[in-house]
Amino acid sequence: MRKTLPACLTGKGAEIRQLMLLAWPIMIAQMAQNSMGFVDTLMSGRAGSEDLAAIALGTSLWIPVYLAFSGILMAVTPTIAHLVGGRKDTETPGIFQQGVWLGLLLGLLAFWLLRNTDPLLSRLSLEASLQDKTQRYLAAIAWGFPALMLYQTIRGFSEGFGKTRAIMKIALLALLCNIPLNYIFIFGKLGLPAMGGVGCGWASAIVMWIMLSVGILYTRFSTQFAPLPLWRPWHRPQVTSLLQLLRLGIPIGIALLIEASMFSVIALLLAPFGEVTLAAHQITISYTGMVFMIPLSIAMALTIRVGQLQGAGHPHQARTAAMTGIGFTLLIALVTTLLTILLAPQIARLYIDDAEIGRLAILLLMIAALFQFSDALQVSAAGALRGYKDTFIPLLLVFFAFWLVGLPAGYLLGLTDLLRPAMGAAGFWYGLVIGLSVGAVILMIRLNRVSRNAQIPPTAAPDPSA
Repeated sequence: MRKTLPACLTGKGAEIRQLMLLAWPIMIAQMAQNSMGFVDTLMSGRAGSEDLAAIALGTSLWIPVYLAFSGILMAVTPTIAHLVGGRKDTETPGIFQQGVWLGLLLGLLAFWLLRNTDPLLSRLSLEASLQDKTQRYLAAIAWGFPALMLYQTIRGFSEGFGKTRAIMKIALLALLCNIPLNYIFIFGKLGLPAMGGVGCGWASAIVMWIMLSVGILYTRFSTQFAPLPLWRPWHRPQVTSLLQLLRLGIPIGIALLIEASMFSVIALLLAPFGEVTLAAHQITISYTGMVFMIPLSIAMALTIRVGQLQGAGHPHQARTAAMTGIGFTLLIALVTTLLTILLAPQIARLYIDDAEIGRLAILLLMIAALFQFSDALQVSAAGALRGYKDTFIPLLLVFFAFWLVGLPAGYLLGLTDLLRPAMGAAGFWYGLVIGLSVGAVILMIRLNRVSRNAQIPPTAAPDPSA
C-alpha cells in the first residue's frame, strides 16, 4: 500500500530534500487555498469599497473559527504520522473515523456560530448597510463549514501518511472552481442577481462541498488506501479516542486562534476609523497571509517528518530535521522580505486603484516586511513541536507573546499617545512585529529543550510537559 519509509538521513542537504518532497505539495495547496481569499478580496474590491470592507470584517470573524477548529483537527496528522513511522498502519482507520466524528461536530458548531454574529456586529457602531452585508456574507459562507471541517480530517489523515500531492490537487481544483463561482455570484451571471461581496460567501461554501466530495472519492478509491477499512465497517464515537485527539488538538487550535484573533481584534478596533483603514488593513492581511503559506507549509512538513521519525524511534534524526527545516525557512524569509520591500506599491495596486487606500496599504506592507523572519521562525518551531506531540506549553508561550506582549504594544502605539503620537493601523502592525519576535525566541527555546530531551532514553528522560 505504501512505500517503506526512507532510511533515516542525517545530512542537512538530505533532510532539506525530504522536507521539500513533503512541503512543496503542501505549499501549493496552501497557496491555492489562500488564493481563494485573495480572489475574494480582489473581486469584491471591484464591486465596491463597502463590499471589500464587508469581506474584511466577515473574514476577521470566520478565519479565527476556521483556524481554531481546523487546528483541533490537526491532531490527526501527528497521530497518524507516529503510527506510520512505527509501522502500525492497521491502527490508522480508527483514528480516521474518530477524526470524522470530531470534524462533523466542529463543522456544525461553526455553522451555528457564524450564523449568530448579529450581537457582536451590532456593538461595533457600523453603518447599517455595511453591517447588513457582513452578516449576509457570514450567513452564506457558514453553509460550507460542515464540509470544510470533514475535509480537514481527510487532509490530516493523508498528510500523516506523507501523501501530500493529492491534497495539492484538490486545493488547485477548489481554486479553479472558486474564480468562476465568484464571478457568477458577485456580478450576477447565469440569471442570478448581483450579490457583491455576499456572493463570495456563497461561492466559498460551494467550493468547500466540492473539496469534501473529491476528498471522499480519494480516500475510497485511491490504491494507496485501498487495503485500509476507512469507511467500512463504520464505528461509533469512542470517548477515549476522541479525548486523545482533543487533548492534542485543543492546544493547537487555541494557539492558532490566539494568533489569528490578534489580527481580528485589530480589525475590529480599527473599524471606527472607516472603510479606508479597514480596506488597507485587509489588503495587508491578504498579502502577508499568502506569503505566510510558505513557512507554514514547511512547518506542516516538519510535523509530518518529525512525527514519523519519532514514531520510528529515531530522535536524533528528528532533531536534525527540525533544525534544518527551520534554517531553510529563514532563508526563504529573507527572500520574501526583500520582495515585499521592493514591490510594495505594485502589490497595493493589485488590490485596488484608490490612491488613499493604496498609500496606507504601502505603509502597512513595509512594516509587515519586518516580521517575515520572526513569523517564519515561530511557525516552523511550532510545527516541529507538534511533531513531538508537544502542544500545551507552546500554547502558553504563544498566548504570552501575542496577547500579553504583541497586542498591548500595538494598542499603545496605535490608539494612545503614551509612547508617541497615536499611529493608527501602523501602530498595531508594529505591535505584531514585537509579539511575533518574542514568540519566535521562546518557541525556539522550547523546541531546543524538547528535541534534546527526546534523545534521552525513556527511563532517564524528564517529563516533556515540564
